[in-house]
Amino acid sequence: MSERSGGRAKVYSLAPEFAFADALAEGLLDRAGGSPEALGEMLVLLPNRRAGRSLREAFLRRSEGKPLLLPRILALGDQDEEELLLSDPLGLPDEAGSELPEAIDDHQRLFRLSRLVEAWRKGVEGAEARQSAAQNLRLARELAHLLDQVETEGLSFERLEKLAPEDFSEHWGKTVAFLKIVSHYWPKEESELQVASAAKRRRLLLEWQAAAWERNPPAFPVIAAGSTGSIPASARLLRVVASLPRGEVILPGFEREMGAEVWEAVLEDPSHPQYGMAQLLRQMGLEPKAVEAWPTVGKPAKDETRRQALAEALRPAPLTDRWGEKQRRFPEQTLREAFGKVTKIDCPTSREEALVIALALREVLEESGKTAALVTTDRLLAQRVAAELRRWKIEIDDSAGEPLAETAVGGYLRLTAKLLSEGPTALNLLAALKHPKARGGEEEGDFRRQLRDFERFVLRGPAPLATLSALHRLLEEAIKEPRNKGRGLEKLRPWLAEATKLLEPALKVFGSTRDFSELLEAHLRLAEDLAATKTTKGAELLWRDEDGEAAAKLLRQVMESAALLGKIPGRDYAEVFEGLLAGQAVRKPYAQHPRLFIWGAMEARLQRADRMILGGLNEGTWPRESDPGPWMSRPMRQAFGLPSPERAIGLAAHDFAQALGAEEVFLTRADRVEGAPSVPSRWLLRLETFLKAVDAPEDLLTGKAERWLSWAEELDRAADLPPLSAPEPRPPLEARPQSASVTDIERWQRDPYAFYAKKVLRLSRLDELDAPPSAAERGTAIHEALEAFGEEFPEAVTPAAEARLFAIFEELKAKMDLRPAEGALWGPRLDRIARWVIAQEKLRRAGLARVYAERSGRMEVPGADGFELYGKADRIEEREGGDFAVLDYKTGKPPSKKDLEAGRAPQLVLEAAMLKAGAFEEVPAGEARELTYWRLSGGREAGEEQSLAVTPEFVEESLAKLARLVLRYRDPAMPYRARPRPELSLRFNDYAHLARIKEWAGDEEEEWSP
Repeated sequence: MSERSGGRAKVYSLAPEFAFADALAEGLLDRAGGSPEALGEMLVLLPNRRAGRSLREAFLRRSEGKPLLLPRILALGDQDEEELLLSDPLGLPDEAGSELPEAIDDHQRLFRLSRLVEAWRKGVEGAEARQSAAQNLRLARELAHLLDQVETEGLSFERLEKLAPEDFSEHWGKTVAFLKIVSHYWPKEESELQVASAAKRRRLLLEWQAAAWERNPPAFPVIAAGSTGSIPASARLLRVVASLPRGEVILPGFEREMGAEVWEAVLEDPSHPQYGMAQLLRQMGLEPKAVEAWPTVGKPAKDETRRQALAEALRPAPLTDRWGEKQRRFPEQTLREAFGKVTKIDCPTSREEALVIALALREVLEESGKTAALVTTDRLLAQRVAAELRRWKIEIDDSAGEPLAETAVGGYLRLTAKLLSEGPTALNLLAALKHPKARGGEEEGDFRRQLRDFERFVLRGPAPLATLSALHRLLEEAIKEPRNKGRGLEKLRPWLAEATKLLEPALKVFGSTRDFSELLEAHLRLAEDLAATKTTKGAELLWRDEDGEAAAKLLRQVMESAALLGKIPGRDYAEVFEGLLAGQAVRKPYAQHPRLFIWGAMEARLQRADRMILGGLNEGTWPRESDPGPWMSRPMRQAFGLPSPERAIGLAAHDFAQALGAEEVFLTRADRVEGAPSVPSRWLLRLETFLKAVDAPEDLLTGKAERWLSWAEELDRAADLPPLSAPEPRPPLEARPQSASVTDIERWQRDPYAFYAKKVLRLSRLDELDAPPSAAERGTAIHEALEAFGEEFPEAVTPAAEARLFAIFEELKAKMDLRPAEGALWGPRLDRIARWVIAQEKLRRAGLARVYAERSGRMEVPGADGFELYGKADRIEEREGGDFAVLDYKTGKPPSKKDLEAGRAPQLVLEAAMLKAGAFEEVPAGEARELTYWRLSGGREAGEEQSLAVTPEFVEESLAKLARLVLRYRDPAMPYRARPRPELSLRFNDYAHLARIKEWAGDEEEEWSP
């Protein structure tokens, strides 16, 4: 490398219209003059490792794949450096190696800080006051972040107490007291352990390297490229590099043509994209004109109009009144040429934005060798774009990777942790056991089949107790259920026994307060055991693939420090575990597309694709909100010495300006995000306002937007289909039901399709998991209790009968206690119902000869071609005069008197017809003169009786109406229409979603009744 002339500047700027890595590689090759030794002698300092990879790839492109001796490339900004600058050849002082403390593991620091947080709270609020372990960890993580900020800036906590004078709020005084954890107690722990945080170690590395080079300048060339000096220690090193005899600093996108007025304004505006570099140059004692352009050898000069226009648009706010003066410099044709390949697209929602971006990325692949990258700070948008690209079977290279918590292994570990912390509720148990990683020590198909049966016949319904013994009792109850006869549920006993054998040891550990390490060990043991099959150990299946390897690596690190967290309740474990997974990512090393990328803003600073898509350009996303943090206000941060939150906005603005320098750029945003209106990024507003001020064409940025939006809209547009109509299934005659229950007839009349779904398709709705107590469950239980009472006491109600009724209801409450939600809600209501029933029984039994409880019956409907009607009467009362009353129990609202008289609620009148025909077991035939409902709510009014007097003629006409209904449906052409009369539709219809009512209900419907 040739020596520079004495007056030549040592600071350069590489304009954003050039690809930074390629231009840097090209310049360094030129400096080497074709000498491999000269290139290999150089030391290149870059901001991060990703930039180092980009530079290596750029050298490879320049050498056209030929072997090349590369310069040494080191990263300044990565906290996981491998002694990057601490090696004797770089001239580090000998004493540094012995003085530099080891870096403390992040988890060890987090757990130690959490212990300090807990100790502080106990000391201040007493031993009984306790946050959860997860809350302590969250506070510890915020304290760690504050520590990193302070260490990075090279500040001391000694100034902290000076920020809380007496006239400050009491809250700030408490905050300062709490921050003694990091100002007093944590430094003592660091000193005892002889360790330092990664941020502190990085700062010391940079400071010692700067001191070493000041004392003993290296003889080899040192080039610091791409860094803006935002970290004080990095800025000092850059100043030292610029002063070295063979040192050079290359700034990314520094605006060299700033006038004195703009320069002074930039130095006072932390949100300006040039602020960080301007401060660096001021510390070097340099003016903008002292910065030279990095030579781009062999390339034609790039058009600078776009960069100049953007610099004007983003100039400090006090100087924006000068925009109009620049109009002559930006004529329309010049602007069209400069922004001809810049497209701004405002999408209606985030979904459309993701689809537009995916289309723009996909189009690039039509041109051989062309590359494209999405640059965004919005991780949700990045995930949506990746998902949209999979419709074309494209896996994009996402530099941020996939969150570990959202991978298959991460999800499985989170679900098993929740199962152990909260207990085996139905939802927790099924969520963990139905995960694809869970195999329960059996062949996967066998395990899944038995789990499905256990779910369907045992778990569904009101929430059971979250204990294994409760699950065993529920299984035995399900086996005894008459409706489950012949289902073979006995085979679930050994399956549940094996599942219990797996779960019980871990649940026992989690039932009390234990060391976190013990809980973690029990959790991972269960996760492995549950993932095993008959032939393969769980560890072999669980920790393979990228996500398994990443999880195993993380958990090994956590396990090494787990004992430091101390004892925590098992119920807190899942939340703690979730927090440990947060922020961890899994990156796939292969199977990614070689020409499509997703980059963060920092990664895009020194990389360039042929098409750059800047996505998520909304305020709060890019840039993010300038939050001073939970510990100090803005004035306090300034007084303490921490940078203002606006400095992060300035860095983000610089990244935006760098990316906008690419040849082809898309700027995208969504008008609404998660349903809420959004505000465009301040840089978009600035650019649009500036272009308007210089009379740029209105469609300069948006001229091509409509094309992309229309493509996105057309991509998922459904083909034009005829309007939907109500379903009208016409099953063959042999498939149509030959019998129905008295409760089915009302469904048939009001919604024939629902009747068809139940009786022809034989579909029934599954109960919900952990459901609130349902009316059907309550009604069945109360029917059973009153049936038992009626069978034992068919005649008079004696004091013994009263006692027995209360005993029956106590047994019912004990059974409900298996499902706590049901028992808690209905225990008091059952007491009120029992008292109301006793009082009502005394009134009604005075004129009765006998009560028949829960009698089943079946009869052939006259004139209905052999159709059978069947049902069970809740209660039939034989009166002393020889006639009868038919009574039904309702825990919900009974039919209205109007519906009864109109025949729209035919259950009881059809039971009266069956009674007249002698169809009920052990009940003599007779005329029913009264139809009665007991509404048993257990509320403020525990019960209510509603009666309707009926005549034999009314009963006969109802039966004839049923016969006509049956005969209509004997015609194979007669359809089972959905909701033929909407005004008479069912109040509760389990089959409405099958009929897709919401899709056609707007159409006119034919009113029809049998």
